[in-house]
Amino acid sequence: MAILADPEFWIRLFGIGVLNLLLSGDNALVIALAVRTLPKRKRMLGQMWGALGAVVLRLVFVAIVSVLLKIPFLQFVGGLLLVWIAVKLVRPDTGGDGEVRHGASLWEAVWIIIVADVTMSLDNVLAIAAAAHGDFLLVMFGLGLSLPIVVWGAGILARLMNRHTWIVWLGGGLLGYVAGEMMMEDPLVKRWLGDAAALLHRPAPITVGLVITGIGWWLGRGHRHVSVPENL
Repeated sequence: MAILADPEFWIRLFGIGVLNLLLSGDNALVIALAVRTLPKRKRMLGQMWGALGAVVLRLVFVAIVSVLLKIPFLQFVGGLLLVWIAVKLVRPDTGGDGEVRHGASLWEAVWIIIVADVTMSLDNVLAIAAAAHGDFLLVMFGLGLSLPIVVWGAGILARLMNRHTWIVWLGGGLLGYVAGEMMMEDPLVKRWLGDAAALLHRPAPITVGLVITGIGWWLGRGHRHVSVPENL
């Protein structure tokens, strides 16, 4: 229980929740599209079972990625990939893709949700694994807390991102911070930087985060993110 009294645990839990929700906009849209033609009762069951199956697979993938990120240099490469994902997130042409077929039956809808989530979740898995720093309890808490919003909140997520673009910019900045932290903690980077690694451990991730947020603001002037369908 001592870990629950640790402020860093709650800060990282909040970060994981924000990142997962921000990066799950398309996933929530997939869930809504896959079950949209089912009767109301089956639609709720499809949302629940599809999202539950996707979360279980995501937990497995996070565990695998967490192990892989302990390999020198792979952590740095993963950080660079997160930077690319963050830049892609804050670009004005970022938007949901409505080309998802619906399920003709409950279990077909569940299968569509799980397969689509697996193919779309590299960004979520990498971000969560990086933010958790190998703490699997954090991963389970973070995914568990955000599951209800991902299942039932497709419309909420769409409305927030459509009306408040600054949420996307700040989320991209948070993702950039996690990416910078990830790269600075790579064993090869620490060895290369030597004594400077300790001095740059906080400033470097903060700088990356601010740069990503600035890029989002700069590219977003006079432009709008592609609106995500809200009423499905």
